[in-house]
Amino acid sequence: MRNHTELNDFILLGIPQTEGLETVLLVIFLFIYPLTLLGNLLILLAIVSSSTLHTPMYFFLGLLSILDMLFPSVTCPKMLFYLSGQSRAISYKGCAVQLFFYHFLGSTEGCLYSVMAYDRFVAICHPLRYMLIMRPGVCVGLVLAAWLLSFLHATVLIAFVFQLPYCGPNQVDHFFCDIPAVLPLACADSSLAQRVSSTNVGFLVLMFWLCVCVSYTRIGIAILRIRSAEGRQKAFSTCSAHLTAILCAFGPVIIVYLQPTPNPLLGATVQILNNTVSPMLNSLIYSLRNKEVKRSLKLVFYNVVFTTLK
Repeated sequence: MRNHTELNDFILLGIPQTEGLETVLLVIFLFIYPLTLLGNLLILLAIVSSSTLHTPMYFFLGLLSILDMLFPSVTCPKMLFYLSGQSRAISYKGCAVQLFFYHFLGSTEGCLYSVMAYDRFVAICHPLRYMLIMRPGVCVGLVLAAWLLSFLHATVLIAFVFQLPYCGPNQVDHFFCDIPAVLPLACADSSLAQRVSSTNVGFLVLMFWLCVCVSYTRIGIAILRIRSAEGRQKAFSTCSAHLTAILCAFGPVIIVYLQPTPNPLLGATVQILNNTVSPMLNSLIYSLRNKEVKRSLKLVFYNVVFTTLK
């Protein structure tokens, strides 16, 4: 990489059109980011500590909680650093690492949503064979496949973006290093990298979305065939939290990467929602709408309080 560039660092300009609001933004994100980490950590502790939650569904939910702690950690610490008045500079390698992990963890989460949709499909449409189909080896294999696919996806993106020479200017008109903000700074024709990134991201989003749609179409048909209203309500409540989280995850990706003419303010706003707000909402969605998780969380709180008083 260094043989193709004369820049040693980039300057992150931050969220577009928010000059003078640094203190307000700092307070907001100092509230959201720790809350996101705490909420997802509690869900992870609830799943690990309760033997009744050691099932495929909660195995995937625990992994989602881990990703929802890692994903905002790619961008939030640096953003909080420069919002507090510190340097906005990020090294060339640091920019490449940030872009890589943003797409690596983001696409892993998209893969995981597809796997969770398939898990719900098997649980509702093939309940008697559920534990046979979703046995531990299959669950681990699906997760490893998700990590591998996401690694290849992020590697392709970073290879095309950072093979280009960057010789100035070095001001990234965004709050973190991402493809739409970094490519315009290249000193050479970036059209190929732009096409590859759009195609790569678009293909993954389409593939994940089709998997989710197929799974939930089959689930919807199965739910309609359930005769009892109580059974339909139970099946629907099992899937509603997952559907809400999927809409929060895929919507921003479609808006940011597939819009014909990039809008910096729109892109930044949507990505803030995707990077920080969605991971926080996931913890609230799954904890408030899931009786088993709420019960386990109460036990966690009880054990913590009891241990403290003791």
